[in-house]
Amino acid sequence: MTAHEIDYEIFGAEMQYVEIELDPQEAVVAEAGSFMMMDDGITMNTIFGDGSNQEKGILGKLFSAGKRILTGESLFMTSFLNDSSFGVRKVSFAAPYPGKIVPIDLTDYRGKFICQKDAFLCAAKGVTVGIEFSKKLGRGLFGGEGFIMQKLEGDGMAFVNAGGTLARKQLAPGETLRVDTGCIVGFTQDVDYDIEFVGGIKNTLFGGEGMFFATLKGPGIVYIQSLPFSRLAGRIVASIPRGGNSKGEGSILGSIGDLLDGDNRF
Repeated sequence: MTAHEIDYEIFGAEMQYVEIELDPQEAVVAEAGSFMMMDDGITMNTIFGDGSNQEKGILGKLFSAGKRILTGESLFMTSFLNDSSFGVRKVSFAAPYPGKIVPIDLTDYRGKFICQKDAFLCAAKGVTVGIEFSKKLGRGLFGGEGFIMQKLEGDGMAFVNAGGTLARKQLAPGETLRVDTGCIVGFTQDVDYDIEFVGGIKNTLFGGEGMFFATLKGPGIVYIQSLPFSRLAGRIVASIPRGGNSKGEGSILGSIGDLLDGDNRF
């Protein structure tokens, strides 16, 4: 194996975190900001690029960093190395929003898994985090993920985020699944991903589900999330009161309710 072998355990129900066990000289790489806690004896190091062992020289690192810019991620990743000689050490990473952490063993998927741009959380050192270009114009323009998605390559463990509840679908050859474009977490390399027009004037104008949905055609495995972060963020923004902070907005009492609870600012 080129990637480090790691053991892990996932804790929690709706706000999960993954705890990774590192033997001496084993390492894990993670997105900046996902770190939660670690044992003494683990060394943290910022990496320019994707952190894989396949990078060689400054040009390789610059190319890797450029790929991360295209996927909307930071130029840097963080490596956590068990630099102790006294056995196993643990490091934990937390999901950034409510949902599930999905463990992906790349050896089960012939060394490659494709996911949405902000899904990656962490992986064993040696896993490459790259980009997957869409070769279909319609998918790139209307597929919700644009022309670029992330691809995870190697023979180690990787972990991705899924918002809300997770669904795992095994598609038979030729079997097609239609999905909201924002609900895709990731899929295996043999799945044919495209977009399809919803159809119908009423559906398009008044259906509230957008003009397109994604079509995923087997064979392969697809992971679907029930609550994309973009949908959650949209609901939060829509619920912010306009023209001021009014806790009584939407209630029967309205402004009178603000007076009763002590908020008498007008």
